[in-house]
Amino acid sequence: MKTDTIFYRLFQSFSEFFFELINQSSEQANAYQFSSVEVKQLAFRIDGVFLPKTEAQPIYFLEVQFQKDHNFYGRFFGEIFLYLSQTSLESDWRGVIIYPNYQVESSKIERYQELLNPRRVQRIYLNQLENRPPISIGLAIVELIIVQETQVFEIATPLIAEIRQQIIDEKQQQDLLELLETILIYKLPRANYKEIEAMFSLSDLKQTKVYQEALEEGIKEGIKEGEILTKLASIPRMLKLGLSIEIIAASLDLPLETVQQEVNKNQ
Repeated sequence: MKTDTIFYRLFQSFSEFFFELINQSSEQANAYQFSSVEVKQLAFRIDGVFLPKTEAQPIYFLEVQFQKDHNFYGRFFGEIFLYLSQTSLESDWRGVIIYPNYQVESSKIERYQELLNPRRVQRIYLNQLENRPPISIGLAIVELIIVQETQVFEIATPLIAEIRQQIIDEKQQQDLLELLETILIYKLPRANYKEIEAMFSLSDLKQTKVYQEALEEGIKEGIKEGEILTKLASIPRMLKLGLSIEIIAASLDLPLETVQQEVNKNQ
């Protein structure tokens, strides 16, 4: 599972979840811009950096580490200090490392003890999130990444309902549901896709103009309603794979105009 990509997407769209994760006010997100940063000279890449809009706030360096790596801390602090030597920002800094559990963390930390002071670097162990009541939507999504496969449906089903009830903004709601669907596909590689699809209500999609037109065209061609829904729902995922609109239309056997309308709706 490409956890660094999942976390990048999550924090890029919903920066407030990061600040909830480190026990800060979610309103802090308004003071930051999130991005991935490549450090020149040695081609270091930091998973995520929250750059403050004012120098009164610290810079947050984020790394997601799901595999044991005895050289991790050397590389982590090397990236940070090289970046600090190149930036014009005068802000203080904090480090945040996300681990699935204690077992993944390297035991070779003697030379980094002073830097691993909790006020300087915060280490998050996702398997401990359940000890933080009440849990928010953001933290529940993060927790879903590391739960056992047998628990996925138990956690995801009420979470989908909660997102639909609590997230008023339609685009934000759709972004969250798409991210959640991506996590489920990663977490359940052996599951039938229709099992996952069944968890997501497509009633909103049925109300759109693009669906109505596709349905009308499909009826003429003898295509079933469920097949049309499945095709339209797959367009965002195919776009994220880098496929062109023309290839998507040909693969799904849909008119180019229909695919283009669906793309425009999700932009």
